[in-house]
Amino acid sequence: MRRTRAALAGALIRLVAERDLSRISVADVAERAGVSRSTFYDHYRDVHELAEAACTAMIDELIGSLPSPGPGSADPARDAARSLEAFFASLAEHAGLYRALLGPQGSARLADHIRRRVTEGVYDRVRRASGDLGDLGGLPERAGPPQGVPYGTPHDVPAAFTAGALIGVASDWLQRGCPCSPAEMAALTWPLLGALYRVDAGAPA
Repeated sequence: MRRTRAALAGALIRLVAERDLSRISVADVAERAGVSRSTFYDHYRDVHELAEAACTAMIDELIGSLPSPGPGSADPARDAARSLEAFFASLAEHAGLYRALLGPQGSARLADHIRRRVTEGVYDRVRRASGDLGDLGGLPERAGPPQGVPYGTPHDVPAAFTAGALIGVASDWLQRGCPCSPAEMAALTWPLLGALYRVDAGAPA
């Protein structure tokens, strides 16, 4: 089952590099993956569901590969900045797929998944780069989650703000055809986050 899903995702990714997602049919994907249409439907309802699954898997893989934000990090600010660059690089690698799913007619499910994973993978690193996990960059205490509620919950206003801002910037960048490189996007975005959390906001090295 896992091999079939991987084959279908790989087929879709190759097809999106050739034409818009809206022009790709189940038959196209099945043929490229070397499986029958009935096999496709054993796993997914339609191409859109496959696209969502492929993107969420890629985002999960990205977050899992980011530098650890733990106390052992030699340079948490650099880790946070590099996490931003890796985030944009992952989107750019499959820009056609993300453009379709994060656009005006895109996938709310994928956008929500990316928000949650960005909170885990980028926001926490930015907070750690501030050097004081309890500070929240000078934001009022009420902006954080209630006592006992972990970061990453809907009550965490700074996390929601950061994730929403990054999704907005990324979506706009994708819709414009990625005019800046991932490194340039990280360099443009990092000072904004650095200012919010009072981190040294120099461009990522």
